[in-house]
Amino acid sequence: MEDTVKKKHMDPQDDQQKPEETKKEKKSKTKEYIESLEAKISELNDKLLRNAAELENFKKRMQQERIQDRKFASKTLISDLLTPLDQLNKVVHMPTDHDLLKNFLIGFKMINDQIYQVLFEDGLKEIEAINQPFDPKYHYAIEKGTDPSKPNGINLEVIQKGYVYKDQLIRPATVKINEWSEEHGKDE
Repeated sequence: MEDTVKKKHMDPQDDQQKPEETKKEKKSKTKEYIESLEAKISELNDKLLRNAAELENFKKRMQQERIQDRKFASKTLISDLLTPLDQLNKVVHMPTDHDLLKNFLIGFKMINDQIYQVLFEDGLKEIEAINQPFDPKYHYAIEKGTDPSKPNGINLEVIQKGYVYKDQLIRPATVKINEWSEEHGKDE
């Protein structure tokens, strides 16, 4: 019967170790808990700093956008006015022999020149295209021409003027570009 029933053997030293282990376990658990709280504080502090930096960057970006919006506020209006002004420019430079019509055209030319002057003072610039090397950023080629006296890639003719407004492209210059080959003596 003694074999089947086991009795616990109680040692007085075991009782003393258990309270010490529990104290050590408690200290260890407390230390782990403090470390986890410190890690959490560090993580939350990092998030707070990141959010503060993100907010500051957002404020700076919004300020920059406001400055850009003010700087280019009239860009759309100028862009919309360019086509009618180009048409008016063609009309006032139309050759005529009729004296009365010449006088009217001179008056309209003065008005046309004043409008362009106001636009140029506000920051509008005409893109130089004639006899310039083709630049896809500022030129839009719609035709090819052959002129062996000029190098390949030179703009031979401006079909429609292009404009830049305060360093932003409003409309590329539409051009006829020189392209020829010495072998064939014609367009490639």
